Amino acid sequence: MFAALRRKVQELDGAMPVYDMKTLDRQLDETLSTERLIAVLSAAFGLLATVLAALGLYGVMAFMVARRTKEIGLRMALGAPQAQVVWMVMREALVLVAAGLAIGIPVAWAVSKYVSTQLFGVKATDMVSAAAALVILALVAAVAGFLPARRASTIDPIQALRYE
Repeated sequence: MFAALRRKVQELDGAMPVYDMKTLDRQLDETLSTERLIAVLSAAFGLLATVLAALGLYGVMAFMVARRTKEIGLRMALGAPQAQVVWMVMREALVLVAAGLAIGIPVAWAVSKYVSTQLFGVKATDMVSAAAALVILALVAAVAGFLPARRASTIDPIQALRYE
C-alpha cells in the first residue's frame, strides 16, 4: 500500500518528498505510548502503596497484640471467647481504617478536579471507581487486621500470663 501511495504522490508532484509513512494504528500506538506508560506506572505505584499500607497496618496491629499479650491472656483466662478477642483487635484496626478514610476521602474529593484532567472517559466524581477502590482498601485492611487478631485469639492464657 505504501508503494502505491508513493507512486501516486510522484505522479501528482514529483518534488514532494515522501518519507516515514505510518499506518493509523501505528501512529496511535506511538502517540499513546506515553499515556499508556503513565497508566501502567500509576497502577503499579497504586498497588505498591496498597501493599505498603497493608503491611503498615499489619505491623501496627501485630505490635499492639504483642504489647497487650498479658491483657489478652488474662481476658482469655477469665473466660473471654476467641470471637470476642478477635473482635477486640479488629475493632482497633477498623478505627484506624476509619480515621484513614475520614482523612483520605475529603482529600481525594479535593484533588479530583486535577485528576480529571489526566483521565480519559472517567469523570472526576465517578462513584463506581470510588466505591470499587473503597471496597478493595477495606478488604485489604480487614485482612491485614484479621491476621494479628486471629493470632491473638490463639494465645495460650498460661503462657501469656508468664509473658515478659
